[in-house]
Amino acid sequence: MQQITVGETVPDIELQLTGEQTRRLSGFRGKPLVLYFYPKASTPGCTQEGLDFKAAINRFKRQSAVILGASRDTLKSQENFKAKQEFPFDLVADPGETLCNAFGVIKLKNMYGKQVRGIERSTFLIDADGVLRYEWRKVKVKEHVEQVLDQVKALKG
Repeated sequence: MQQITVGETVPDIELQLTGEQTRRLSGFRGKPLVLYFYPKASTPGCTQEGLDFKAAINRFKRQSAVILGASRDTLKSQENFKAKQEFPFDLVADPGETLCNAFGVIKLKNMYGKQVRGIERSTFLIDADGVLRYEWRKVKVKEHVEQVLDQVKALKG
């Protein structure tokens, strides 16, 4: 599968969501979709990023935006992460890396002097028609949610 680029319609991938749901990306059309990828559930940076989205959820809802968090974790790990942090949005389990590969977020990273494959923290803004409109790569958690919210507002304006 070729990596999606800004201006293209996102592929209609089937998603495994928390709450024992299965939905296709096309099922989110009609509203802006914020799809953020994080390396691993229940780690400090990933928890903080999720909590930042949680804190801003009502501001995103006022823009009719839907938020989804995604990682390579199992559905069980995602369910536990969502429940523990009380996230008001669903998480995507992508252990097969289908969604990760479509958005090109799997990168070689250095951990303790070894090269490992992992998710590069990234966020994508998909418009109501299913077209990728904005992407953030190598995301730093601090103030990131505000940047995303500003782009959602710009998209709607």
